[in-house]
Amino acid sequence: MESERAYWLAWAQISGIGPILLQRLRETFGDLITAWRATPTELGQVAGLGSQLIQRIEERRRTCHPLEFLDQHEGRNPQFLTPADPDYPYLVRILPDPPPVLYTQGQILATEAAGRAPTVAVVGTRHPSPYGRRWTERLVEALTHKGWTIVSGLAEGIDTEAHRSCLKAAGRTLAVLGTGLDQVYPASNRHLQAEVATQGLLVSEHPAGTPPDRGHFPRRNRIIAALSRAVILTEAPTGSGALITAQFAADYGRDVYVLPGSLDNPQSQGCLELIQQGAQVILGVDHLLELLGDTPALDTPSRPQPPPPALELEPAAWQVLEALGTETLDLDTLVATTGLPVNQVSTLVLELELLGVVRALPGLRYERAG
Repeated sequence: MESERAYWLAWAQISGIGPILLQRLRETFGDLITAWRATPTELGQVAGLGSQLIQRIEERRRTCHPLEFLDQHEGRNPQFLTPADPDYPYLVRILPDPPPVLYTQGQILATEAAGRAPTVAVVGTRHPSPYGRRWTERLVEALTHKGWTIVSGLAEGIDTEAHRSCLKAAGRTLAVLGTGLDQVYPASNRHLQAEVATQGLLVSEHPAGTPPDRGHFPRRNRIIAALSRAVILTEAPTGSGALITAQFAADYGRDVYVLPGSLDNPQSQGCLELIQQGAQVILGVDHLLELLGDTPALDTPSRPQPPPPALELEPAAWQVLEALGTETLDLDTLVATTGLPVNQVSTLVLELELLGVVRALPGLRYERAG
């Protein structure tokens, strides 16, 4: 596993090699170790690898020994995870473009790694009104007391209010950063960031030393959505980055809940647009708790339970179950067999796993349970 971890890291350092190309390399060669040793001709068989990128790979392979690079990288970044690590969060692992490296500070719980933690994202504008701040605090306090873990992005405004309210209520919170974990952005959140690292978890796909960059934050938002069972927007104008988080949540099959605001408040226009598009409206604290339902169980049986006699599933879920049959299949094969989009298949296998009818295996492989 340590060897495979080193190769995930080595590939991730090559400019032009992103999560999608890494997935294609694994599909073509079986693993990233074999891909690292492939000839230029063999690499040319991978869609998206042109001659210039292959030349860049060749140059990197001449100067980088993955195991040595791993040792050096660990000195600067003491906590990080790759998809080869068992603690790499399952809900991020099943994305079509999982980050090859996730840097962390704090403790990741076993339930978070397994995708079974009761997590909900609370996001919104960097410039909230008193109404937005007040209702963010109320909702987060209630969610925290019910056992939910709060996920947000540690940005100014609503994100800051969400983390702060959660910690004030003695809850657990996860912050996904768009910078290296040694950076503080905004600077006013220095104390809050340290609190989250101590009492919760900081996460980033960027190594130490990475400064803020506008291009980092939209991609950061996909991790916020992936780590959460639902996403709540309390206040967001048109064009807000929080709307990107909501779109990722919808793509990943997560519910989106929106606090309605005044037509006179520009900071609420994005929320009102989401409501018009079908997002669920929050009419108060009790209403939100009712919408979310009971907190998901923190501990699930180690041995999957047989499905109930009258299991009710949507047609697409039955399609995935039938495709599995008595075989063990990887995600790509399931997508090819069912003809369903990869995002939908990822969501369906997670739902089936939580129902106890599908078991996840290493390497994004699945089998029927029982």
